[in-house]
Amino acid sequence: MSTTTSLSIKNALKKNTMLIALVLVMLLFQLLILATDHGSLFAPSNITNIINQNSYVVILATGMLLCILTGGNIDLSVGSIVALVGAIGGTLIVNLHWNVYLSILICLLFGILIGAFHGVWIAYVHIPPFIVTLAGMLLWRGVALIVLNGMTISPLPDNYLVLFSSYFPGEKATAAMIMTVTMSIAVICCIVFLASQIISRTRKRKKGYEISSSAAFIIRLILVSAVVLFIAYLLGQHKGIPAILIIISVIVLAYAYYTQNTVPGRYLYALGGNMKAAKLSGVNTDNVMFFAYTNMGFLSAIAALVCVARFNSAAPTAGNMYEMDAIGSCFVGGASAYGGTGTVGGAVIGAIFMGVLNNGMSILGVDANWQKAVKGLVLLAAVIFDVVSKQKKASK
Repeated sequence: MSTTTSLSIKNALKKNTMLIALVLVMLLFQLLILATDHGSLFAPSNITNIINQNSYVVILATGMLLCILTGGNIDLSVGSIVALVGAIGGTLIVNLHWNVYLSILICLLFGILIGAFHGVWIAYVHIPPFIVTLAGMLLWRGVALIVLNGMTISPLPDNYLVLFSSYFPGEKATAAMIMTVTMSIAVICCIVFLASQIISRTRKRKKGYEISSSAAFIIRLILVSAVVLFIAYLLGQHKGIPAILIIISVIVLAYAYYTQNTVPGRYLYALGGNMKAAKLSGVNTDNVMFFAYTNMGFLSAIAALVCVARFNSAAPTAGNMYEMDAIGSCFVGGASAYGGTGTVGGAVIGAIFMGVLNNGMSILGVDANWQKAVKGLVLLAAVIFDVVSKQKKASK
């Protein structure tokens, strides 16, 4: 094997470390679950359950990544925003009987305003994000308790639940139709993915950018396509494609494109790489920071609407520790604690990784306290890996 091929394989493994770790962890849990006769991690209903349980984490992790990119900053208030926006939505829809779509719009506007409130203090007054969002965590949780008066609002009307909790092509469809539609959509997604990757690789080669070896590129395309088709096959055996999967797919693709292929998106990386250099280069760093936190409020509102539909209630305790799930997913997915490094895809893989850990340990009957301990160790290991890698690069 030539030195060039060896380096290409080594680089490919480095870039896909968490994806490989995710596959290995899933296989390990599958073997343990089968050995203890607890069912199967890859049961169609369980795959749907993992998607539904972790949808809010994917949404919040996508927004949290943008905050982390700006220099390792985080938002501690997202769980409280989820509780407050959920409380507002529940009050408008259930108690006041407002139009569902108007209520959703108002909830999204509230999320944007809360994020902008944080953004003003962080970006223009230059108060540390940790302090502002810590205050927000206490403030918005208190307002949520006031709005709900400590009570839980439920149930939500069907015309609201169907937006987030339904399945495509629908529960009334036959099993054959569900499988056909699900697999057809998966095949179309694979074709679009393959075409976009090939076009992107061709453009990078023409511009002289560094690209992976042909073998590594082909293997990646095959693996990703195989995973998509396999998950679609499992979903087709259950109820079809969850509506929430469509929503989070749109969010993930939109933000992946924004961060990787637009100038404002690259500003986030520039800010985290070197804020002073970015400012001297003409980047309005205050506006970039303001956008990151305003956007976090917007995505927190979407997560709130998803959670209200999933639990069919708006409760003052909603969103508890959600910020830790989002932060953990980003760091486990490869985001740097110093900022400037990380991808939306990595954050999604991190969210799925943490979700599989939760689901697998729950199926095995592992105590909830031990589950928290394991998640804490995984997060610490991810950050240690990042710090050690940075120190090795600096010493070279």
